[in-house]
Amino acid sequence: MIVLDEPYVSEPLIAWLVESQHAVLDNAMAQRIVGQGHALDLVDAAQAAERINAGERVYTNSENALAWIVENTANPSLTHAIALFKDKAAMRRALAALDPDLFFKTCSIDELFKLDFSRLETPFVLKPSVGFCSVGVYAVRDREDWERALADIRSNASSWHDRYPESVIGAGSFILEGYLDGTEYALDAYFDEQGQAHILNVLRHDFSSPEDTSDRMYVTSAAIVRENTPALTAWLDRVNALVGARNFPVHVEVRVQDGRVRPIEFNPLRFAGLGGTDVSYYGYGYRTYEAFLTDQQPDFDAAFAGKDGKVYTMSLLNAPADATGDERFDYDALRARFTKVLELRPFEVRRTGTYGFLFLETDADSADELHYLQNTDLKEFLR
Repeated sequence: MIVLDEPYVSEPLIAWLVESQHAVLDNAMAQRIVGQGHALDLVDAAQAAERINAGERVYTNSENALAWIVENTANPSLTHAIALFKDKAAMRRALAALDPDLFFKTCSIDELFKLDFSRLETPFVLKPSVGFCSVGVYAVRDREDWERALADIRSNASSWHDRYPESVIGAGSFILEGYLDGTEYALDAYFDEQGQAHILNVLRHDFSSPEDTSDRMYVTSAAIVRENTPALTAWLDRVNALVGARNFPVHVEVRVQDGRVRPIEFNPLRFAGLGGTDVSYYGYGYRTYEAFLTDQQPDFDAAFAGKDGKVYTMSLLNAPADATGDERFDYDALRARFTKVLELRPFEVRRTGTYGFLFLETDADSADELHYLQNTDLKEFLR
């Protein structure tokens, strides 16, 4: 069962739904897609709830869909896992035994503005307890960072709710947690009927500076997946020994240093957001959501054949801080900066806060393109 919702359904996902005739909840988003001429196998709300209650696997393209699932189904195992994975503070408490020395503190937004910074242990990361897409995430190393973060929250918290519902962005509660050193990775994975972890893709999340918290640069390659999958799968199995999720997809962000894996966040019932998980389809030819829903693990050897030396990038084109949203983004000019664009996916910047997703293939001859993409503020493409 798939539940589609705002703000965006990718073309590869729609094409697979039409081809496979996999069941889709009949809601406003599904009706919009049908209205565009796509034949979907629609299932009414009562039947969808009954199938989910009976244990059928369910996947969402958007965390906006979580509220419908929680409110309309009676599958305690599923809804418990959704609530736990979505709440960063709850997950920190659940996994405390895996990271007993990691500092974290939760507070309401009112308490946040009353905290005595001199008594806080720096560096740390400040973010909403419930969040999405790096919205409201701040790296704090000194008082200047702290004051800047509070000012930004005052200015922008209301606009976050204009884009996403409370179930996706909950700006009423915040978590402060110790800054994690190491290399950051994003995992598209799922837990099967027995609760065992299966990783479908591994992306390295690169940053332009220690202060950068954006989703500008995620890269994957055959080497990244092969080298990291064994240790990360073993770690996910330890996580799920404490959580107990079954038949459950999750997008996970972690930091790894000297072989030690430490969690940043878990995103329930979906893979990389806004269709970002399609990077595996563009790069390797398999769909992560199809693998989960059909319980068929990709043949990595076949998928990676001939891909040695190739790097596949998923880049969220975040708007500059001073952009008004009235500018026109020159997508053709951006495309011309790169050797092999797999897809340039425009978004409505006022709805998502970004201009879109860029999917690239690079190799040794075009590796400098990633340095450019990671560091540009995109202002040169605003008209």
